[in-house]
Amino acid sequence: MVANAAGVVAAGRQGRIFACTSKTEKECLDRMLFATGRLYGEGVLAIKKGDPLFLLNLDTDVLYGTFAAGSAGKKDIEPEAWAGRYPYQVRVSQNGKVHSLKGARKILAQMGLGWRDALPAAAAKALSSYLENPDSKLASFEKDEEDEKPRLESTTLWDYPRQSYGRTPKGSNKYAGVTPAFAIYNMIKRYTDPGDLVLDPMAGSGTTLDVCNEEGRKCRAFDISPVRPDIVQNDARTIPLADESVDMVFIDSPYGDNIDYNDQPGNIGKISAETDEFYDELEKVMAECYRVMKPGKAIGWVIGDQWVHKKFTPVGFRVYERLCRHFETVDIICLARRGQTSNTGVWHNRALRFNFYLRGFKYLFIMRKSDGSSAPSEKKKEKKVSWTQYTRKK
Repeated sequence: MVANAAGVVAAGRQGRIFACTSKTEKECLDRMLFATGRLYGEGVLAIKKGDPLFLLNLDTDVLYGTFAAGSAGKKDIEPEAWAGRYPYQVRVSQNGKVHSLKGARKILAQMGLGWRDALPAAAAKALSSYLENPDSKLASFEKDEEDEKPRLESTTLWDYPRQSYGRTPKGSNKYAGVTPAFAIYNMIKRYTDPGDLVLDPMAGSGTTLDVCNEEGRKCRAFDISPVRPDIVQNDARTIPLADESVDMVFIDSPYGDNIDYNDQPGNIGKISAETDEFYDELEKVMAECYRVMKPGKAIGWVIGDQWVHKKFTPVGFRVYERLCRHFETVDIICLARRGQTSNTGVWHNRALRFNFYLRGFKYLFIMRKSDGSSAPSEKKKEKKVSWTQYTRKK
């Protein structure tokens, strides 16, 4: 179904691989419309008319190409297509014989390419040429790590080797308690669309703001003691936004009085996590977040436990209990901690010598505001689950 490589891949045009299954391939080709969901939406919106496109059937591992974008990438070109599950779409055109390539993912790996990523112009041209002539020499391309986006997580254990990514810093790794930018990236990819409004009411060094700016989301960032001019001074217990105006909230709150953030009066980070007052004040923030969030939208709340003066405080459990008073639980993520000041040989030796544990992870509680069909406190109808039983080998 497509075009001659030389005719389709013009100089300087990036390419894009769309994925389908055996169930959706026919609809893609009948409609001459390629589509994807929210996770890869920005890539589709970056497509320009004439860009080279490819279609990969994940079930058969066959790649088809080369197509040309018949339109710019848009949202909901045909809203009814695929029952609305894949709203980010582009029309495609064909200009000759259909070329197909079996064992596509292995070949893409040999070329140093991934089907989820945009293809540099040279790579798109090389892939198109190889589709047309699979006996030709296979080109190989090295990825520029500085241009790579974080991986999208599929499990509840998120472990990142560093705080930021890309060519521009996200937040400041010098800031006490700075949030991993990778976590915010995953949250906005899963729970927002381009142009949505994200709120960070305790913005710190501005990591959420920087990630949102790079990923095409609007962001309102507040902090009780702002460290940069694009963060507005404000107490998170009174958020200056209208009711139901926010598409997602991300917040990395104090874990108690273990970090000296600032000397601002009313700072929740000056209250001990061993007291009810700490959780009462955080719950005021939760109530404000609930107020400004649109129904059905998500909030990500980062929190860690505390070990101080030979006493453990399960801060995460207690914060989660308060969150459940306002929100429905989506899931709980374990964020591995790598950049904390206690991650040194001295502290590891102390932990072994004096028989205690260093904090190795934070919680990321992903919650959702009810969409109005039921309140969090309502008793829900019990769901019947059918489990598959497996016989244990002897």
